[in-house]
Amino acid sequence: MSRLVLFNKPYGVLSQFTPEGRWQGLQDHLSLPGVYAAGRLDADSEGLLILTDDGTLQSRIADPRHKLPKTYWAQVEGAPTDADLDPLRRGVNLGDFVTRPAQVRCIAEPAKLWPRNPPIRFRAAIPTHWIELVITEGKNRQVRRMTAKIGFPTLRLIRAAVGDWELGTLAPGEWKELHV
Repeated sequence: MSRLVLFNKPYGVLSQFTPEGRWQGLQDHLSLPGVYAAGRLDADSEGLLILTDDGTLQSRIADPRHKLPKTYWAQVEGAPTDADLDPLRRGVNLGDFVTRPAQVRCIAEPAKLWPRNPPIRFRAAIPTHWIELVITEGKNRQVRRMTAKIGFPTLRLIRAAVGDWELGTLAPGEWKELHV
């Protein structure tokens, strides 16, 4: 039986156990020998990080060839319309690659959202809105690059789900273990 850990990675924590520079490592939040991150989440992104002790499962979760959907909530600068989001639905040329089509929609601020520390920058003259994106790849800073490309930079990014595994009610720094 494989171990699977769902972890709500806080802002400022790397997807590795060892800290680096100003960023904390997973060891500051988890003491679980033998498990490793299945995929990455940037230090300035928050939310669901999956860890496992099963290399085959780790590959299935992290490898884009398996097209496991990843759901993100992005707080963006500005007020995108449904038409503004259409390029994301078709795929966006980011210069070094063209993204696969994403599922995307405007959403209300997610319920029971925790405050980020430090908070995002606030600009009184520029509104922010939330969008939900579902992608089946996960290249470096992809969601941030996608929203910036269409003119709505991401201010805060939270991964809410990977496949059928969801963040649920886990608070930042909390984790739960499943056996699969």
